[in-house]
Amino acid sequence: METGLTDRDRLPAPVLTSAPIVLEANQPPERPYRGGAGIAAFRGIAQSSAFVPEDFVGSTTQVHAGGGVGLTVLSDGRTLKDAIAADPVGFLGEEHVRRYGADSMLLVKLLDTAERLFVHYHPSDAFARTRLGEPRGKTEAWAVFATADEDAYVSLGFTRAVSEVEAAQWFRGQDVADMLGVMHRLSVRPGDTILVPAGLPHVIGPGLTLVELQQPTDLSILLEYAGYRGMDEKDALMGLHLDLALQALDRSAWSPERLGELASPARRVSATTERLFPAAADGFFRAERIVAGGSAAVDAGFSVLIVLAGDGAIDYAGGTLPIRRGMTVLLPYAAGPVEIVGDVQLIRARPPE
Repeated sequence: METGLTDRDRLPAPVLTSAPIVLEANQPPERPYRGGAGIAAFRGIAQSSAFVPEDFVGSTTQVHAGGGVGLTVLSDGRTLKDAIAADPVGFLGEEHVRRYGADSMLLVKLLDTAERLFVHYHPSDAFARTRLGEPRGKTEAWAVFATADEDAYVSLGFTRAVSEVEAAQWFRGQDVADMLGVMHRLSVRPGDTILVPAGLPHVIGPGLTLVELQQPTDLSILLEYAGYRGMDEKDALMGLHLDLALQALDRSAWSPERLGELASPARRVSATTERLFPAAADGFFRAERIVAGGSAAVDAGFSVLIVLAGDGAIDYAGGTLPIRRGMTVLLPYAAGPVEIVGDVQLIRARPPE
């Protein structure tokens, strides 16, 4: 019977891991907030809906509602999660598997906002394990690469200490103006990066397109939910009682200096490469900005590449893969060291050290 599969589709996992894998758009439908135009423009595709603001890239993580939504599906029909389980060392490397098992420990997203996101925060590892029955929480980080106008912003952290009673009153009354009124509002532009620790309240303003690295979960607790479709109090609190959910919120005062540490400048590691996030991120994930300018060496390691600008190629032991702006590519560990050639700029997202 004709299956429609090519010889390339039938290749077993060990062969798949010997070469870079091009990743197509993977946008969960009908999310609670509007967006996606920036992703469509970046990738050069049509926007399928007004509510596709996220693109799960190289994902072994499904949305919290389940159903496999969000998992990357490879050309042979398997999910990336299943392919890694079949050949964890080939995809992730022996050292990674020894430390973390067959878990990529990474979720990368493209995110584009057509409206301001709700005021929300994410549980820590300890809270997720003890209160949600999940193996990990969610620290994340942003690398902004496009903005719709000069007024682009994010808000994060409280300017003063907030009591649990006050936070509970905000939630019950959906007093959004009061919530936003005690948060730091930061202007952002392309090239800016920010680390967002678990527990820190935050908002992403409208008109931003960014690369988001995060721990591989879909766990969010919302202080604000009114006006976002499909969201009610139970969804906002992930089924928790309000008093318990607020235990995961960082209600402390953040000074401008302390916030500045989350947006510290990139760390130059070579003539072509710089580390994007503060050292505090390294235990959760890593990201590098690579500007080839002709040639840049990339060591072996499970990675997700987001090509931000230019045209070039990935030279690897088995051949050459042309790349251009808007492409996303998975580098399995077994593909070995590669060379990025051409006038190209990209972000390389990696698991924790």
